[in-house]
Amino acid sequence: MKINRWCYIGIWGLLLSVFSVSGCAGPGLYSVNMYYDAERAAIPAYLAEGKSSSAVISLAEFTDTRRMDDRLVIGRVVEQNGMQSLVFPKNVKTTKVISDGIKQYLRKAGYHVADKIEQWNLKEDNIPQGDSKVLIGGNIEELEIFCRRGFPSNSYSAHIKLAVVIADMARGKVLHKSMVESNYSQEYAWFSEEHLGDQASIVLGDAIEKLFGDEAVAQKLKEAVTR
Repeated sequence: MKINRWCYIGIWGLLLSVFSVSGCAGPGLYSVNMYYDAERAAIPAYLAEGKSSSAVISLAEFTDTRRMDDRLVIGRVVEQNGMQSLVFPKNVKTTKVISDGIKQYLRKAGYHVADKIEQWNLKEDNIPQGDSKVLIGGNIEELEIFCRRGFPSNSYSAHIKLAVVIADMARGKVLHKSMVESNYSQEYAWFSEEHLGDQASIVLGDAIEKLFGDEAVAQKLKEAVTR
């Protein structure tokens, strides 16, 4: 089948336009998976001591309290041409990812953790009622994944800061408040959404392990489940 010469010209013109726009403006946004896999977590002995209790722990979905217009944004990428693209979570809200990560860690430590994720604003008079003995919730104070694309390598960094509250769900009392944060950075030759997500996953995992690696937090949790 013959194709008119003007069709060829039109097709090539369209392709050139697409390439030009994509080269100047960048993709506009990236979506990444952020998760925590507790399988390889090293559980401190002093935390595992409380696992013999039959008490159930519930997790509340974390609240995003970052001071920004759009809290769905979890980071940004500076393209080689200087344009900035935003980073969003792909499949699960960040607030739920953090709660799920803590749930997996505590199960790895041998505790009984409820499947249901509760809703709680961290106020003592709003602690939800349920069959669990302990409730853990918190706020996302800071979270950013950042990448500056370049040659021959790309500069990645990630930061997270969490406020965490442990409450006696049965008695409706707040028992402990703590703050934990983590930072990570690296130079990497390749760029991908998957690698962006890896940075977020690394700081999340580090923050969770730091939280329960704190003997004061571990002690409060053990006291709560054995009370």
